[in-house]
Amino acid sequence: MTRVMVIGNAGGGKSTMCAAICAVHGLPYAAIDRIQWQPGWVPTPPEEYAEQHSDLIAQDRWLIDGYGSWESVLARIDAADTIILVDHPILVHFWWATKRQVRSIFRGRPDGPEGCRMWPVTVRLYRMMWWLHRTMRPRLLAEINLHNRSKRIIRIRSPRELNAFARNPV
Repeated sequence: MTRVMVIGNAGGGKSTMCAAICAVHGLPYAAIDRIQWQPGWVPTPPEEYAEQHSDLIAQDRWLIDGYGSWESVLARIDAADTIILVDHPILVHFWWATKRQVRSIFRGRPDGPEGCRMWPVTVRLYRMMWWLHRTMRPRLLAEINLHNRSKRIIRIRSPRELNAFARNPV
């Protein structure tokens, strides 16, 4: 486990799990949101995003968390040796994202994009989550399944599975 792709809908507990994986395996952590967004939720220009993403996946060791563009998802799938899909029921994602959004009012979100307040984009977040679940999730599952013989694929389908894996990420 040296090049780890973590992907799934918002509010799935990915960031917490990623911290555990990085600690155990000594992997550098990168969040796609931090290269995809500039302060004030301004999108990073596509060429700049692509260059930063290419630089990340060219490294020997990494854990990259998030979606980004579909092209970057495909490039990460190709480059990864391990793909972790956090795929809870959609209501779990909505509930956990809601709790995170409310917490961000008081504490901010240290793992979020720099200079981006979370609460003002809550409705946009919910729309994106529904779109990811209905539209992108089937595409992602199909693409990941194409690599089930050449990659280690871990699909986490419940909070219980997430907690168990975070306690022992091997």
